[in-house]
Amino acid sequence: MEKFEQIFSIINEKAEKYEQNENITFLDGVLQALEEILDEKDSWVGNDAKKEEIRKAIQIAILKGMRKSSQPNHQMTPDTLGLLVGYFVEQFFEEQLKNKSISVLDPALGTGNLLLTVMNLLEGKVSATGIEVDELLIRLAADSAELTEQPVMLYHQDALQKMLVDPVDAVVCDLPVGYYPNEEVALNYELCAREGMSFAHHLFIEQSLNHTKEGGYLFFLIPANLFESEQANDLHKFLKKHAWIQAIIQLPENLFASKAHEKSILILQKQSKTLRAPREVLLAKVPNMSNKDALSMFFEKVQMWKENK
Repeated sequence: MEKFEQIFSIINEKAEKYEQNENITFLDGVLQALEEILDEKDSWVGNDAKKEEIRKAIQIAILKGMRKSSQPNHQMTPDTLGLLVGYFVEQFFEEQLKNKSISVLDPALGTGNLLLTVMNLLEGKVSATGIEVDELLIRLAADSAELTEQPVMLYHQDALQKMLVDPVDAVVCDLPVGYYPNEEVALNYELCAREGMSFAHHLFIEQSLNHTKEGGYLFFLIPANLFESEQANDLHKFLKKHAWIQAIIQLPENLFASKAHEKSILILQKQSKTLRAPREVLLAKVPNMSNKDALSMFFEKVQMWKENK
């Protein structure tokens, strides 16, 4: 049995026990299981496991819990997407990462899967901050970070309200999609809808730019139709004023349950007086991940663009 399977079966067994004995959801059971493991960490099977093995085992247990509950805000960023985002963070900060670490913010942390995937990839080179409004999700993220021994500063709050976070080098975020219910808070944003409710995903882009250093990069998982909505015109104007679009990466359709759920990666750079926009925006489509040749051509295209940007 692989190490991560061993870890998963321990979490799963404990979570099922809590679910039955305490009459709680399986996801709450996972949280109780992780907290029990943290209390007995000295004798834990994961002590000699790799951080990535621990993250994967926790992720599978959480996914199982999410499939059992149907809360729309309880969604997790799939590993493949996390690894792709991590690859682009690595590419855009290649020089900086050679001799120092970078600060990274995820303003819609969820269970922390995206942020921890990026942190594991850039081992020891990231000081991270995560914001999450849902109490269960942030507790799962906190335990996952502790068990993978990744230093993350966590804030339990609505990230669209005032945040006490210093500007960061990079933002990674799987944008929460939908309308933002707090119209009073939305009024503080340039991207507030002129009438009706504002899009939360637009406000998250604006708030993220507010907390990024000049010249810093932002890596968003966006709805594939982001630039086709009725408020897209305002978003275009806003981005033109504050950011440079570096790349729009289409993701393979087979990663998503339906067309409505398809996502792309949007990479922005916060404008800076000392820098310039890229000569051209990188527009690329990630091929089917099982097609090794097409995948290596995709990575080659990214490298060529990078050399000429």
